[in-house]
Amino acid sequence: MNQSVKTKFVLQAAWISILVNTLLFVGKYIAGVSTGSVALIADSWHTLSDSISSVVLLVGIWFAQKPADKEHPFGHGRMELVVTLFIGFLLGLIAVNFFKESYERLLSKEVIEYSNFAIIITIVSIVAKELIAQYSFAIARKTESKALKADGWHHRSDAISSVIILAGIFLAPYVWWIDIALGFIVSAFILYTAIEIVWETISGVIGENADDDLVRDVKSICNSVLSKDAGVHHIHLHNYGIHKEITLHIALPNTMNIAEAHEITNNMELQIRTQLGIEATIHIDPEQM
Repeated sequence: MNQSVKTKFVLQAAWISILVNTLLFVGKYIAGVSTGSVALIADSWHTLSDSISSVVLLVGIWFAQKPADKEHPFGHGRMELVVTLFIGFLLGLIAVNFFKESYERLLSKEVIEYSNFAIIITIVSIVAKELIAQYSFAIARKTESKALKADGWHHRSDAISSVIILAGIFLAPYVWWIDIALGFIVSAFILYTAIEIVWETISGVIGENADDDLVRDVKSICNSVLSKDAGVHHIHLHNYGIHKEITLHIALPNTMNIAEAHEITNNMELQIRTQLGIEATIHIDPEQM
């Protein structure tokens, strides 16, 4: 899949997220305010943060597509990681805010009565958010977009928090503090999701090994070009988001001249670029006798 098609899929997922989440936010917020439920209001803002993160994702994609320049010779692809970090920190702030509000409600011992509308909008939210999460994960697998994967987990966390709230709605007549407890639970769940997203993104910024599938594909391409085992080793992946570079070593016979070796490595680099969309730099080692 070429980069323009990947971008098209990610943009489509982002716009769908913005539309659905904005509508759900309005419904949840109305239900929360009308009943005075801190859990529902927290959940509505959790949903709106999905829309905000999708808007930020669109901005990140726009920056990531900017071509390389003098100051950024490897392009702007890592803006996607910056965007993902922003999404994670946004979730963390939301979690802390609603934990505080739940604590204040606990001190005031406020009793909540849920309406039928609150039940309906919560059920609709569960179904809609899980569908969007599944769609986001599917597109993230196709496009290898970390930001879209993070967005998918954001949707999934919203669906699960809505399930918890739905259970609490039916328990409310019997347990006066259930809404407050749900506020704490939703806040903790949001915070956990935020930490997971931030940690995974930081790991990407620090740098990660090439995965087993990529290593296998690179070795297969090099072996195919050389028509024998190329002795591929010392593979390092440099991930710049949209732009990726890989360095590796191969082994060639001592008797091969420079022109022949240059032609072989050029062909390997061309095939890696064509088949995997990755720029390769290949170092030549003498073949062990």
